[in-house]
Amino acid sequence: MLTRICLIFALVVAIPAYSQVDSGADQVSSQTNDSQMMTPPPINGETYPTAVGAEVRSNYLRGGVAFNAGYINNFYAGNGGTPLAETTFSIFPTMALDQTTPRQHTTVSYSPGFTFYQPTSELDEVDENASVAYQFRLTPHSRISANDSFVDSSTVSGLTDTEPDGSVAGSPPTSTPGITPPFARRLTNNAAAEFALQTSRSSMIGASGSTSTLHYPNPAEVTGLYDSSSRDGSAFYNRRLSSNQYLGVTYNYSDTLAYPTNAQSDTQTHAISGFYTIYLMKSFSLSASGGPQHYQVTQTSLPTSASWGPSISASMGWQGMHTSFSAGYSQSVTGGGGLLGAFHTRSANATTRWQMSRTWTVGVGGNYSINKSVTPFLFGGLQGGHTVSGTASLEHSLSSNLRMSFQYLRAHQSYSGIVAISDNPDSDRETISIYWQFMRPLGR
Repeated sequence: MLTRICLIFALVVAIPAYSQVDSGADQVSSQTNDSQMMTPPPINGETYPTAVGAEVRSNYLRGGVAFNAGYINNFYAGNGGTPLAETTFSIFPTMALDQTTPRQHTTVSYSPGFTFYQPTSELDEVDENASVAYQFRLTPHSRISANDSFVDSSTVSGLTDTEPDGSVAGSPPTSTPGITPPFARRLTNNAAAEFALQTSRSSMIGASGSTSTLHYPNPAEVTGLYDSSSRDGSAFYNRRLSSNQYLGVTYNYSDTLAYPTNAQSDTQTHAISGFYTIYLMKSFSLSASGGPQHYQVTQTSLPTSASWGPSISASMGWQGMHTSFSAGYSQSVTGGGGLLGAFHTRSANATTRWQMSRTWTVGVGGNYSINKSVTPFLFGGLQGGHTVSGTASLEHSLSSNLRMSFQYLRAHQSYSGIVAISDNPDSDRETISIYWQFMRPLGR
């Protein structure tokens, strides 16, 4: 993955830069240009932005390094023993590129992480976080987009120690959320592509596909959890009712495989949902979607289980010059995420960020998810559980190249059938970070 990221960096930097446009120009122009439609949150496959408007940048090459000092007061080494108090020291080099032209938008980022534990040096870890995203406007009324992200991490917060928690999407998840063994290594890779075509002044069609994998390199660390992979596909019809209102329908298909020892669990879902989105202003939207969902679970040596249920979601997002806020709720049947079988999932999350002054910014985020098994017969007999997590952060810019931040993370997971989680049901982490960066503009 590192080689792939470096090659893409070299290629993109070598491409001559076109004239600059503001970040999000396609979204803004589509509201002021009467001929172009928007792709509302229930169908665009993206999360709401967490940055405030004053932090939005485009056409840059950025690099830097973060130095973190943290404290964990309730790390359980295993088997529910006495909790350990651990001090951590981390180094996170980063590099990122964002290039925008009138027809395309490319973003690339890569950040390895090196974390050292004291006094238990056996817990030392190396993390990686890499992502690539590309959008290209084929014609004034059609576009394609693709993205890929890779994470190799051993902590409940991954490499997001300096970011607010609780990213919000406009559609229900396809993978069971909220399952994260706090100190077990896991590798995830997610790739997706989408095509959208505006067929008339007020109608649009599109299709998308995605794949994801979850792998635990050391199964002994995650007793009760299993590797999984999934394939997802969707199609949509989007209708513009007025300059700020959209109505449409989507079809979603998901096939998730989980791999217990010498067996296999396959969960397939089909959902048809109607959606409605209203833009109260160019940076503030409300969305809702819902419809029937069919699921089928096939497990080795066990009867096939199938039924119907509702799939619903509601979300909102606002990105102002000094404040951003997003929140969402969803209910659907999901599979994977380290679990076997299918689960009725209800989840809610929210995040907000406020730039109090030119140099001070505060962020708060939270997640809640509850998963209940809908599979009558299940390997291991796990019936479900719930997760509650939240973060609070305070950031101060010391200069244009130097900033510091404080973050507190709290996560509680209740899954009695998963040893890796029941031994570590709670995770508390306080972190102080100093981040130095440089930024080089691209283009004219």
